[in-house]
Amino acid sequence: MRARLIAVGERMPGWVAEGFAEYRKRLSHELPLELIELRPGARGKGRDDARATLDEGVAMLAAIPRDTHVIALDGRGKTWSSEELAAQLDQWRMAGRDLAFLIGGPDGHAPDVLARAEQRWSLGPLTLPHMLVRLVLAEQLYRATTIAAGHPYHRA
Repeated sequence: MRARLIAVGERMPGWVAEGFAEYRKRLSHELPLELIELRPGARGKGRDDARATLDEGVAMLAAIPRDTHVIALDGRGKTWSSEELAAQLDQWRMAGRDLAFLIGGPDGHAPDVLARAEQRWSLGPLTLPHMLVRLVLAEQLYRATTIAAGHPYHRA
């Protein structure tokens, strides 16, 4: 099983890129993680933010490979503890499909993207910068794999 993180936004700050790269390396054997960055839609004075979100949605849907289980990161989604995420990861493994985790742009996901998602995952009630969400997601996936493997990384 492979995982893809499909995210709107380019050029992570150095500290996020370093952290993400570290967890990506740690995941390389258990859950290879690929990052696909999408160009944000045009926003600003005289621009239509809703159109930008729709354009981001079109690009995101095009980046999702066929027969992939899609999980949208969404503040209105379901929250999972680290142990619940580990159990969820086991269920996804049993289904035998690759995974795609989606992080939308500044205005969230386009309606078509949310309709395509089979699950919605919330990291909690806090509003996090989308670049930081990439790092948190990678760390939590690593934590979930270590829980499933009985590795002492997670000390609950």
